[in-house]
Amino acid sequence: MIIAVLVTLIAVLLYTPLVKRLAIYLGAIDKPNYRRINTRNIPRLGGLAIVAAFLTGLIVARPNNEDLMPILIGALIITIAGVMDDLLDITAKAKLFFQFIAAGVVVVFGGLHIEFINLPFGGQLDFGYLSIPLTIVWIIGITNAINLIDGLDGLAAGVSMIASCTLAVMAVIMQDSFVIVMSVLLAVSCAGFLFYNFYPAKIFMGDSGSLFLGFMISVLALLGFKNVTIISLVIPILILGIPILDTLFAIIRRVKNKQPISAPDMLHLHHCLINTGFSHRQSVLLIYVGSILLGGAAILFSQATVWGALVITVIILLAMELIVEVLGLAGRNYRPILGLVRQRK
Repeated sequence: MIIAVLVTLIAVLLYTPLVKRLAIYLGAIDKPNYRRINTRNIPRLGGLAIVAAFLTGLIVARPNNEDLMPILIGALIITIAGVMDDLLDITAKAKLFFQFIAAGVVVVFGGLHIEFINLPFGGQLDFGYLSIPLTIVWIIGITNAINLIDGLDGLAAGVSMIASCTLAVMAVIMQDSFVIVMSVLLAVSCAGFLFYNFYPAKIFMGDSGSLFLGFMISVLALLGFKNVTIISLVIPILILGIPILDTLFAIIRRVKNKQPISAPDMLHLHHCLINTGFSHRQSVLLIYVGSILLGGAAILFSQATVWGALVITVIILLAMELIVEVLGLAGRNYRPILGLVRQRK
């Protein structure tokens, strides 16, 4: 395992400059515009280096699991979609189609889906025919959540690295060697890429990276929490709390403003932090801290009693609501709790 980790790290450090040259040659360049934070032309397509390094480490580690092949096929499909978008700027519908196919491969051919959950106070909730579509929605949702949060240098890679590390710790607790190997190699691939991608970035991962990372994290999170209690089902949601929160309120904003869900805006979490006065680097580091805290909460949550888990959930939800209101994630006029406090004062 140690050799596989070292090989993965060396691979991503070697592959990234090569991919950068390839991106420049192919014209896969992120140019500054009203939606971009960058002020200069930066090559994208860096996700190929992450994918290649991960696969290199996987060849060395050689994990033996029946889920491996469907996961790799799905990852290949999602990476192809990302590369096409980086090169050709394909439509949101086209990307969604590829995401659906990739998720379908894992769910249908890999048999990865949540069939039921045990309720905390007795009884069981069986999803029945909804099992497959709900799992596909989860995979597509998390894939897009990581894609949407990729708005600042090093943000998606760092958040994905933290999420992967948390998944690895949870896998150690559950003694799941396959998820340990996959999560650690994914985290190392992200860590090595950050050497080139952290502010000021020399290369962006592009959709080839963010879609791949979102897909892999969504699947790995699902692997450890099939057919479990409803309390345990909260754990992967906590681990991915920040990208989920950002995506959820992006949807709320667009529905509220009668815009298409895929419509871009400048009110994502990282935009709001910068608008509040934080620098580019500070905004990224703050989101890292938030991801680490939620990852720690997920680990603590997994070891808590039912009532302890419920208390942790309430505290986290309240904290997130306050952050949403302070930063204006749901819109500048959305401040129910802060408004109530002001009225009482």
